[in-house]
Amino acid sequence: MQAITRRLGHQSSTASISSFKSLYALSDHHYGVNNERYVSTLATKGVGHLVRKGTGGRSSVSGIIATVFGATGFLGRYVVQQLAKMGSQVLVPFRGSEDCHRHLKLMGDLGQIVPMKYNPRDESSIKAVMAKANVVINLIGRDHETRNYGFEEVHHHMAEKLAMISKEHGGIMRFIQVSCLGASPSSPSKMLRAKAAAEEAVLRELPEATILRPAVMVGTEDRILNRWAHFAKNYGFLPLIGDGSTKIQPVYVVDVAGALTTALKDDGTSMGKIYELGGPEIFTIHELAELMYDTIREWPRYVKVPFPIAKALATPREALLNKVPFPLPTPNMFNLDEINALTNDTVVSENALTFNDLGIVPHKLKGYPIEFLISYRKGGPQFGSTISEKVSPEDYP
Repeated sequence: MQAITRRLGHQSSTASISSFKSLYALSDHHYGVNNERYVSTLATKGVGHLVRKGTGGRSSVSGIIATVFGATGFLGRYVVQQLAKMGSQVLVPFRGSEDCHRHLKLMGDLGQIVPMKYNPRDESSIKAVMAKANVVINLIGRDHETRNYGFEEVHHHMAEKLAMISKEHGGIMRFIQVSCLGASPSSPSKMLRAKAAAEEAVLRELPEATILRPAVMVGTEDRILNRWAHFAKNYGFLPLIGDGSTKIQPVYVVDVAGALTTALKDDGTSMGKIYELGGPEIFTIHELAELMYDTIREWPRYVKVPFPIAKALATPREALLNKVPFPLPTPNMFNLDEINALTNDTVVSENALTFNDLGIVPHKLKGYPIEFLISYRKGGPQFGSTISEKVSPEDYP
């Protein structure tokens, strides 16, 4: 009797596994030499139908296995934290040292954050880090070109390659491409033109993909307010490109990460759509600089640099980039591509899908999102030049 039961149990489990494989069209080896190249089998719904176990925290199982390209970057750490917080397994491809991902390991439960070394120019290496995933998120980006990687390869060709491999994979349920607000084929910025080409390539391969276009992001590790505050503290002034009247719509990085995970968890309503993610307030460059100075408690001092002069200061690096046998310094305040981007306003379009369509209310910048700038105050968090010059020493706490 026990032998019969064991046989029946074995047959039942075998049948269930077979039915599972037939349902999702998966094979034991996703990329065997003799296997056919799979066409897209993206689900018509989101990942909401995945089996979930637990209460929803880090020690639960969300059913999501996400490969997050660019996880070691600024936005990446917040996306990994949000995914790990709901019990997802996150595969972290990295190409740098073994230390570049160690801060991510602490964000998830034991074994949930899996670093995997890869080569972005090796297709088999990319396939290896995507083989067990059911979600792919592309956060890869760079705001300046180097001798080894240009904008076209980083933003356009890499995104196209990831979309093609995801289509062949056959088991990727969601693909999310993070672009930039202002991406357009006619943009004066080379990076924004490459981002627009990437969006087109991704949607051509995967019409069900979700595109997110965040504005310039602000947060503890950002590359705008930190850069400005550091320059102002070191040199006593801040250069304003143009006359500082260019309008931007900065957004808190945590809100962007929240929008990404919200789109990922929905029932598929965000698939095939483009979202423009800007903050609730529009600033000119000058107004944002005033907010920075107010937070670090320094008297504002500016030097207005007209666009032609700013471009002239930034051009030598671009001209010598591939002509010298050594790496050139990373552009700080005078990045030619950023200067070109600043010639146009970068705000959310009138009829675009936004945070509201994802059910998210973005934070205003003043307050908690820029509290990290307190570290630049002279004398500690309670002090600073504007305070110390207005208050007598007897009134200090």
